[in-house]
Amino acid sequence: MERVVISLGGSILVPGDGDPSYLAKLAELLVELTTSHKVFAVTGGGRIARFYIETGRALGAKERRLDELGIEITRMNARLLAIPLGAHANQEPAKTYTEAARLARRHPIVLMGGTSPGWTTDRVAASLARVVKADRLVNATSVDGVYAEDPKENPFARRFDRLTYAKLIELTGEGHTRAGPRIVFDPVAARVAAKAGFPLLVVDGRDLTALRAAICGDAFHGTTVSG
Repeated sequence: MERVVISLGGSILVPGDGDPSYLAKLAELLVELTTSHKVFAVTGGGRIARFYIETGRALGAKERRLDELGIEITRMNARLLAIPLGAHANQEPAKTYTEAARLARRHPIVLMGGTSPGWTTDRVAASLARVVKADRLVNATSVDGVYAEDPKENPFARRFDRLTYAKLIELTGEGHTRAGPRIVFDPVAARVAAKAGFPLLVVDGRDLTALRAAICGDAFHGTTVSG
């Protein structure tokens, strides 16, 4: 049985547009795939986390405290997804990789949120994939792949079907210094994935057809990062 870790961006989980319907369909898809896959899902914070982070920053909070606020929201999103998953998943998100691995013995789907200040959920997902020896890491985000430029700013930006980890890191920068960064994938997480040797598949998480294909390792609409 293949092991797949999915980094579920908060921007697709709760963007404020048809959230209950999407979450129900996502849960149905994940449950269906457990017949052939062990699924680990790491939930991001999205707009709700950014609201808390930006408000806290305006009130003078330190970056560590802002990260802690964001982590709590990622875990709330995990708990929200746990509702439609029911007995198929842990209802309380794992807080460590050891706990996630242990929960995998009892649940076909393991849910996890953020872990430590300074770590994005992309980095958590990449590290989890390394620990559980995942076959692939799927980044389910709000865009349909990796672009040479921000497609929201340049609608004619080039989308890559394939690229190397080195190129992805070049496009996304060296890393982040503030809580709640807006990047397609954390370059620190990309380094973890590159060193571990598993492929990264970047896909529009609201396109459930593409998401299913990416999880299964089939041809999909998005970007495959390797090497």
